[in-house]
Amino acid sequence: MGMGGGDGTEDGAAVGASRPRVFLDADACPVKDHVYRVGARFDIPVLVVAARRLTVPSRPNITAVAAGDEPDAADDWIAERAGPGDLVLTADLPLAARVLRAGAQALDFRGEPFDPNRMGDVLASRDLNAYLRSLGVATGGPSGYTPRDRSRFASRLDAMVRRLVAG
Repeated sequence: MGMGGGDGTEDGAAVGASRPRVFLDADACPVKDHVYRVGARFDIPVLVVAARRLTVPSRPNITAVAAGDEPDAADDWIAERAGPGDLVLTADLPLAARVLRAGAQALDFRGEPFDPNRMGDVLASRDLNAYLRSLGVATGGPSGYTPRDRSRFASRLDAMVRRLVAG
């Protein structure tokens, strides 16, 4: 079946499409290959969204989307289309908050699902750390991406897609 999933759109990304979809915020994604494999295994549409069109495997369920060079263009493209039944893969906290409000699920690249009940706290902490950094305070940063992170992501992605496909 084509990317439209029966929803009548060219890009297969209309809110409320009948099939669950995976939106991949791909500009800084360290696990694209695993996402492609899961998409193929479950025959679920994967929309690979970045500022510029990325090279993706030639599979009928994978579509590369060039959202544009404007700041947050890829995030806006995803947030405008993701909805209930969809899964968004991102490390971007404001994007995660937006898609959770729209009813989608969100998973970070370390395999941690974003919790809609905690997003306010998470965003406030992010903003506080940004402010402290602007004052010259060393706040640290995320730890390096590890094989354990990759494994946790793979396991959680499989489980979340399985649940979405099962309905």
